Amino acid sequence: MALMGTSDPSGEDEASQEKPFVLRALQIALVVSLYWVTSISMVFLNKYLLDSPSLQLDTPIFVTFYQCLVTALLCKGLSTLATCWPGAVDFPTLHLDLRVARSILPLSVVFIGMITFNNLCLKYVGVAFYNVGRSLTTVFNVLLSYLLLKQTTSFYALLTCGTIIGGFWLGVDQEGAEGTLSWTGTVFGVLASLCVSLNAIYTKKVLPAVDGSIWRLTFYNNVNACILFLPLLLLLGELRALHHFPLLTSAHFWGMMTLGGLFGFAIGYVTGLQIKFTSPLTHNVSGTAKACAQTVLAVLYYEDTKSFLWWASNMMVLGGSFAYTWVRGWEMKTQEDPNPKESEKSTMEV
Repeated sequence: MALMGTSDPSGEDEASQEKPFVLRALQIALVVSLYWVTSISMVFLNKYLLDSPSLQLDTPIFVTFYQCLVTALLCKGLSTLATCWPGAVDFPTLHLDLRVARSILPLSVVFIGMITFNNLCLKYVGVAFYNVGRSLTTVFNVLLSYLLLKQTTSFYALLTCGTIIGGFWLGVDQEGAEGTLSWTGTVFGVLASLCVSLNAIYTKKVLPAVDGSIWRLTFYNNVNACILFLPLLLLLGELRALHHFPLLTSAHFWGMMTLGGLFGFAIGYVTGLQIKFTSPLTHNVSGTAKACAQTVLAVLYYEDTKSFLWWASNMMVLGGSFAYTWVRGWEMKTQEDPNPKESEKSTMEV
């Protein structure tokens, strides 16, 4: 049972080249399907936990805290298994080092903002609008890369960002026209997008503190998050709300909560698995297609009726995201294998 970030990539690349095309295609199809099922299931399950009329549980911070706790315990459990049975489980050794935990603390604060605002956005908006509500991540990536890293962006990439922004505003307008707009959820979605971008930037900076191991970083992030969530639970009165929650002793409730934590852990694994068997570019394209499928499934499941312009806003967001991924991939390929004629065309930057 090998987990991402712990195996030898060169040996795996050679092995994959020796496999027949049909077998490799089947592996890729299975991995992509696993990513889609895990990601979409996690969104629908979180929506149930955060905003289900049958549960009536108004404790989004506790739901997020519990998912972080499950992830941290799973990481530690797998690390222990890897130590006891090194041949059966391949996972990095995890020991809680307070010095490392403190060095990662700034990233953990951003991480908490990312997962909390994601869940708060999902609590207040429908699953169908969830993708549009959090669609500004790419825009913030471009903006923060320029402000913090002084990295410029090509004109064509900026055009795709403009398409995403246009789709976002059209989606907000159409949600308002249909009477289903939640400004609270929309603001949380924008904040979630900002934190996702900040998380990606700061992750690169702190990876050396955990020897470049994504799983060690996941462990420390979730441990820090569990500790930092405790005062929030007290200040926001969620522990008192839990005390009066009628299903607190229900096995079904805790089973669903634990399943949500398992999905939160699994999404990190299947994301890395999809990148390993395809490429970062293909992963982004798959994520865009998954978002489209998720939107359609949400409309069908909740039996919503949406206008043409509402669907157009989703297509603008998804199309802009796909175009940005394609443009960035083309630019990276051009940088690796420069062509004089093409380089002259791509000199216009901001």
